[in-house]
Amino acid sequence: MAMTIHVDIVSAEASVHSGVATMVFAPAAGGEVGILPRHTPFISRLVPGEVRVRTPENGEECFYVSGGIVEVQPHVVTVLADTVMRAHDIDEAKALQARERAMDLLRDRRADVDYARVHSELLEAVAQLRTLQNVRERLKGRG
Repeated sequence: MAMTIHVDIVSAEASVHSGVATMVFAPAAGGEVGILPRHTPFISRLVPGEVRVRTPENGEECFYVSGGIVEVQPHVVTVLADTVMRAHDIDEAKALQARERAMDLLRDRRADVDYARVHSELLEAVAQLRTLQNVRERLKGRG
């Protein structure tokens, strides 16, 4: 039997996932991290991106996080995110619209626009779209 690690993924609104995994991937501020059972403890800020949970049955569950923190202990990984969505729940049309809106606002260079907020919205929309693309590519590779 493969060694496992317990994973909790929680948003500001609810617990989204709780279960065991053989490996977890998370979009840490310094780059993607891979976490195995008995990993050295650490805490890191998360950037918008994809959290992947590899299950003992060799499956994979994918989630989009908008940011937050990941806490790693030898037998537990906790993802505390501002927003969490299962990858299959991402609204692609809405993400595409948000990306286009943000890009238009950044191009316009109007004085009444909060560019830091618009840039953050752009990063989130791009991360959602990238999460969808990654999931589709992995599914295509299995088929």
